[in-house]
Amino acid sequence: MTILGPLLMAAIIIVPVLVAQLSDSEYDVAVVDNSDYFIHTFDDRDNVRFTPLATSVDHALNLMHEGLFDAVLHIPEVAFEAPSTLRLFSDRSVNLNAKLLIENLLKLEFESLKLARAGIDEEVLRSVETPINIQAIRIRDDGELITDYPEISMGLGFVSGLLIYIFIFLFGSQVLRGVLEEKTSRIVEIIVSSVRPFQLMIGKVAGVGMVGLTQFLIWIVLTFAIVGVFQIAMPDMFQFTPDERVFVSSSQILSVEEMEQQKEMIQQYDTMAGQLLEGLSAINFPVMILSFIFFFLGGYLLYAALFAAIGSAVDNEADTQQFMLPVTVPLLLSIIMAQMVISNPAGPVAFWLSVIPLTSPVIMMVRIPFGVPYFDLFLSASLLILGFIATTWFAARIYRTGILMYGKKVNYRELWKWIRHA
Repeated sequence: MTILGPLLMAAIIIVPVLVAQLSDSEYDVAVVDNSDYFIHTFDDRDNVRFTPLATSVDHALNLMHEGLFDAVLHIPEVAFEAPSTLRLFSDRSVNLNAKLLIENLLKLEFESLKLARAGIDEEVLRSVETPINIQAIRIRDDGELITDYPEISMGLGFVSGLLIYIFIFLFGSQVLRGVLEEKTSRIVEIIVSSVRPFQLMIGKVAGVGMVGLTQFLIWIVLTFAIVGVFQIAMPDMFQFTPDERVFVSSSQILSVEEMEQQKEMIQQYDTMAGQLLEGLSAINFPVMILSFIFFFLGGYLLYAALFAAIGSAVDNEADTQQFMLPVTVPLLLSIIMAQMVISNPAGPVAFWLSVIPLTSPVIMMVRIPFGVPYFDLFLSASLLILGFIATTWFAARIYRTGILMYGKKVNYRELWKWIRHA
């Protein structure tokens, strides 16, 4: 996973572009229009090819069964009065892209026919329609204006929170299994003759945590290296010109029509990967990476101490289930609530979940790409450190008693006695 991780993350950016460029398969749709209203509506586009047939729908279906077409669109005589009678037949699951394209083309044609029957000039109505695409601008602390891409911030925040969630579970479980293995094999009896139980627990938690941190740093370096190599080797894949740069090099005064033409001419060469990288450039990656390292370590240390305590209190892995649920519920809640936090990262729910130590590692990483006040960040970090100290104290008192106890079924009342009297 140390090698596969960055490859997978880089593939999220590169593979969709390569697939889009290499995909040349066409979806053939036969059109049987018994109404004669829509026979000239369909033009080949987006790898969907339309073939009008002056035949019955049954004959068209036979041709489809023979493999000549992927689907058959049937437009009956009453389609204009009853659009629900439209049918798209296929031997396999219908291609979603083709279905959406057909629906969009028919929607426009239906509107034109209805306007014509009502005596309304279609061109006048079309001139009134005004597509709106508001450009989001973020003002940095130094006053610099940069294009903001909320969709990219949303995706990056969710992926960061999800990685924190996975890492805590992955490496925390390693700590639990390691403690349980040493206890059941009786190796721990030899180890505690040389070190104190608390030192043993902290050493195991810190050791596994350093492994996770090293793996994460390797991921960062390899991911940026792979994407950088692709940028140099295939620059056309990452071409993108933001709106605010379209007219910067032009010293002449352009009319509205000239501005739109220049914008369309430049943006026709833009790529999805280029837009993605442009959006990522608006993210403060030094803050993002440092925050990820801190909240990963803080969250891991907090939960790993609890996992170590659970491993020390039981004699086999099956007995860990009754103690795992209360520990993992906050983590599960945080990844579920991440959906709500993304929609309103500055709201009260997002604030409280990002400062409570049990949920802050995931939720704060979801919020950071959107921009977090320094007070919220400082408060969350401080409470996370205090939470780690508190859980380590509780875990240590359970660990020092449970690590040398065998053959006894432990319950919560017993754990409470260990905490009070250890």
